[in-house]
Amino acid sequence: MTKAIRIHRTGGPEVLAWDDVTVDHPGPGQALIRHTAIGLNYLDTYQRSGLYPIPLPTILGSEGAGVVEAVGEGVTGLKPGDRVAYHSALGSYAERRTIPAWLLVPIPAGITDEQAASMMLKGCTVQYLIRRIFPVKKGDMILFHAAAGGVGLIASQWAKHLGATVIGTVGSAAKAALAKAHGCDHVINYRDEDFVARVRAITGEAGLPVVFDSVGKDTFMKSLDCLRPRGLMVSFGQSSGAVEPFNIGILSGKGSLFLTRPTLGHYTSTRQELLDTASDLFAVVKSGAVKIEVNQRYPLREAAQAHRDLQARSTTGSTVLTV
Repeated sequence: MTKAIRIHRTGGPEVLAWDDVTVDHPGPGQALIRHTAIGLNYLDTYQRSGLYPIPLPTILGSEGAGVVEAVGEGVTGLKPGDRVAYHSALGSYAERRTIPAWLLVPIPAGITDEQAASMMLKGCTVQYLIRRIFPVKKGDMILFHAAAGGVGLIASQWAKHLGATVIGTVGSAAKAALAKAHGCDHVINYRDEDFVARVRAITGEAGLPVVFDSVGKDTFMKSLDCLRPRGLMVSFGQSSGAVEPFNIGILSGKGSLFLTRPTLGHYTSTRQELLDTASDLFAVVKSGAVKIEVNQRYPLREAAQAHRDLQARSTTGSTVLTV
């Protein structure tokens, strides 16, 4: 038996239960790991609330780091004692778990377990956003919403390292200072000013080639107005709620815009894609160009409070649940 945070019904943070669960011995192609740190992500709140339906009862969480305790038949490249991390595998809110071995990425020297647990999902998300969907290069100007969040801080640093001019939106003066310190050239507090007007002023009315938006409902339509003709809208989250249905003719009317709604799972769907993505992330972190800062820690059994704080937007950077 092991302890885990499990939900038996959807709802608010109060549905998170501290349960005894059984952990299976690893079968063919599987590994048993003991968690040392678990990443907290907005995705977890979507699944807990029912916005993203999942089978019930379910152990929450999609990202973690730990130590391999045993491997099943046919597993190569991993052995007991190895430090590993993963993302996009439901069931991380547990002291121990069995998981498909192909999802596990070795953690290189120089990267801590807490860093790995807190950056696999967020950092790999940034990698596919700014290295593959829209390959950011020197001279580009981009807008990244929620720039003081876990994904935003990584993206701002990485895009700045690649030579881009980064515009970030935030919701407070404290978060504005944090975003500025992590690579944003222009920071817009959306509570005090209209980010569309500010973007238009910064770009001399030209608009931007790309907007990265994880906020959703509250920012989607205005984000379209920040784009130049044939610009790309990358909608990869919905922390304020789902984007409401709209007539796709709006995209042509606003300048023949492109729109994508990607997910990390589709960009790391093979072992090689996963390893390449993680390798790129680890390399930029080890170089010092991107710093992974774990700003909040909660014991695993206090996951409900972590969810409350995350949804209240009172957290910055990365948050981990400790085991």
